[in-house]
Amino acid sequence: MNILGISAYYHDSAAALVQDGQIFAAAQEERFSRKKHDSRFPYHAIQYCLNEDKIRLQDLDYIVFYEKPFITFERLLETYLAYAPKGFRSFVAAMSVWLQEKLYLKTVLKKELAKLADCKVKQLPPLLFNEHHQSHAASAFFPSPFQKAAILCLDAVGEWATTSLWIGQDNQITPIWELDFPHSLGMLYSAFTYYTGFKVNSGEYKLMGLAPYGEPKYVQHILDYLIDLKDDGTFRLNMDYFNYATGLTMTNDKFHRLFGGKPRSRESQITQREMDIAASVQQVTEEIVLRLAKTTYRELGVDHLCLAGGVALNCVANGRLVREGNFQDIWIQPAAGDAGGALGAALSVWYQYCGHPRMTEREDTMQGAYLGPKFTAGEIEEYLRDVQADYRELPDEELMPKLAEILAEGKVVGWFQGRMEFGPRALGNRSIIGDPRNSEMQSVMNLKIKYRESFRPFAPSVLAERVADYFQIDRKSPYMLLVAWVQNRLRKPMTKEQQELFGIDKLKVPRSEIPAVTHVDYSARVQTVHWETNPRYYELIRTFEQKTGCGVLVNTSFNVRGEPIVCTPEDAYRCFMRTEMDYLVLENFLLAKSAQPQWDKDQGWQEEFELD
Repeated sequence: MNILGISAYYHDSAAALVQDGQIFAAAQEERFSRKKHDSRFPYHAIQYCLNEDKIRLQDLDYIVFYEKPFITFERLLETYLAYAPKGFRSFVAAMSVWLQEKLYLKTVLKKELAKLADCKVKQLPPLLFNEHHQSHAASAFFPSPFQKAAILCLDAVGEWATTSLWIGQDNQITPIWELDFPHSLGMLYSAFTYYTGFKVNSGEYKLMGLAPYGEPKYVQHILDYLIDLKDDGTFRLNMDYFNYATGLTMTNDKFHRLFGGKPRSRESQITQREMDIAASVQQVTEEIVLRLAKTTYRELGVDHLCLAGGVALNCVANGRLVREGNFQDIWIQPAAGDAGGALGAALSVWYQYCGHPRMTEREDTMQGAYLGPKFTAGEIEEYLRDVQADYRELPDEELMPKLAEILAEGKVVGWFQGRMEFGPRALGNRSIIGDPRNSEMQSVMNLKIKYRESFRPFAPSVLAERVADYFQIDRKSPYMLLVAWVQNRLRKPMTKEQQELFGIDKLKVPRSEIPAVTHVDYSARVQTVHWETNPRYYELIRTFEQKTGCGVLVNTSFNVRGEPIVCTPEDAYRCFMRTEMDYLVLENFLLAKSAQPQWDKDQGWQEEFELD
């Protein structure tokens, strides 16, 4: 049985194919369209999933959409009525879109699907609709290794739910309770993302990365004025300070007066105020997540927890949850945002709608999140010849030692192999890598490779069996979704003068023997690399360790700021040539930047991608 899940029309459109209960393929539309967070109908992602299995869309057994648009429309109407006459301009703008497109989404979807399949609508498989948070919950529980677990879904908003608790057991997930719009932890965090000058739905991770540079001076402000937080983690927002329910912005003048000024203009200088605000909302977010988790443990009495929804990508909060929570173990869907909803919807149909039994695995069934396209040596070489690239093809036994040597010299390498990752993280198949011991690597990668803000930290990829040698963590973290402290023995003591530094000046002080992956608070967003799921990346790190004694590499996504992670060899070569990367690896093909022909075909390319 083949089931296709689709998410679309909000942000991060995606498609996922589940075949007889196994996750067969999944990808975000942005990787093909090259438009970051693309919300359009996932034409290319669907086509990829079908091509991977060599089937026609008409041959699918079910197609399922990840949410129910009629309930969302109900929420919009009730919200505008509750706040009337406020927000009339926003109401008119929203209704024009809904009345023309989204209210008739079933018809729109069928037309798009029929167009893709080149068939009549009546020839399409049955089209089903899942609830938004049900899709999140299914994506979190069904691929997890747990037979029974609590499931927390935290995001901006689904149809009504913003936070929901579920219990998963065997092949069923059952709702327990939910918090409804407009009271939303995701919206609270996005409001501060907007206020500090970053882009909503893509800049939240910047706010999280900025937080360690600040002091949480505004925590009490947030708790006194913006949110009524209960001991059990439930909360209500004071909507007098927010504009997102009915307006076209996230915050209003009352919010701005409370925090001493208007929102920071995008791309303007980041001040200590923004850093302190980031630290404050991050601390409040962590406290809410911890309280909710402890309440969940007390109410349900289960040993395992699954997480999904955009807030589940807050790996700092996840790290605290591991260290301070009551659960034996947690599992987080790597595509925790709306893209993962496509997968959850398909799995929900297989288990809940069709009633198939679920066999829990010792490991999760996400296959390391390597669920996207891969390319043959023939396809890669054909492209390289077309662009007259200079390259060498080396077997792994020659390539790995050569790369270890290149990396140890402080060079930056674009690393492209295997199936593309599903979700927002590059996990060793579409990555830019470097030597974590190099004190210049963090600034070089940010400013000359990624063309992004200097404060942004980089993640370490570490051999799974060596993780405790470098970081204070006692478990796997294959999806880069847990933050842990760097081990004390690796930290470098700071002088009194260094300890008194504020803000971005903290960045100038190396914090450990692996400074390129150590944030200013001695934390790191850890990815454990496992032979079972990624043997080539594991072998590369192992070879680097044999040469240098260091079982860690810097790993950041293969893209520049505003660009989706690369998908094809063409994407990778183009990104390589546009930046100051030193080497590129496409499977077994090694390319040196210095040997490539002059690249002058796309002047002004930095205007191609909208900055995130």
